[in-house]
Amino acid sequence: MSWPNSWNRAIHLAVAAMLALTVLTLRAGHAGAAVPESWLLPELKSANPALSSVDVLIDVGHGGIDGGTSHGDLLEKDINLAIAKKTYDALRRKGVNVLMNRMDDYALSGENLWLKSRSRHIKDLAQRSHLCNEVKPKMMLSLHVNSARRASKRGAIVIHQRKPQSEQLAKALQEALNAVYGTNDKPVPGRTFYLLKHAKAPSVIVEMGFITNAEDRRMLTEERSQQLIAEAIAAGVEQYMQQPKN
Repeated sequence: MSWPNSWNRAIHLAVAAMLALTVLTLRAGHAGAAVPESWLLPELKSANPALSSVDVLIDVGHGGIDGGTSHGDLLEKDINLAIAKKTYDALRRKGVNVLMNRMDDYALSGENLWLKSRSRHIKDLAQRSHLCNEVKPKMMLSLHVNSARRASKRGAIVIHQRKPQSEQLAKALQEALNAVYGTNDKPVPGRTFYLLKHAKAPSVIVEMGFITNAEDRRMLTEERSQQLIAEAIAAGVEQYMQQPKN
């Protein structure tokens, strides 16, 4: 499937006029670039997108000028996007309606034309949370990679809002990711995270592993291990969706 040449960037979701409804345009950076059709919800292919039935919004951490944490030439933003795409597909196979807020390497701060702030970081986070509040998904997963001073620190950590449903979602995801990493970590509440404070939907930050740990780094970068992480996230979402809500 080739996108029209007039759509010259890979898909992005921008909150703009008409009550800041989400607008999708291509942002690939290459005219006529092919984008897998499986990445799009059926509703988004119609002339009148219906965004009111989104189950999961995947917030792909960092992007563009913001590389996130790093190890040598390895950048968090690239890991986040690679695993996000696999998570998207894994959820779709389970019949879950999913959106991703970036599908290529760009910063969402560039789409924020409404916030009067000189801080690129704040504009980026505000765009992500505002998009979530406009789309109104059943949940939002913000995918990230962790780092630590101690190279021995490893495993996935899920950070949740101080809300019962967010904590419930975090527990389901943490359990599934612990099985992949062979760890016994517990989810933790996020106190000062902008995204968790401002997103109205049950939301979590999924720190998918430590880039500073050799074993985690292998899992975060190898195709097969990335798939295992994605499948675990999808399994956690499925478990949460089947549970009675607190």
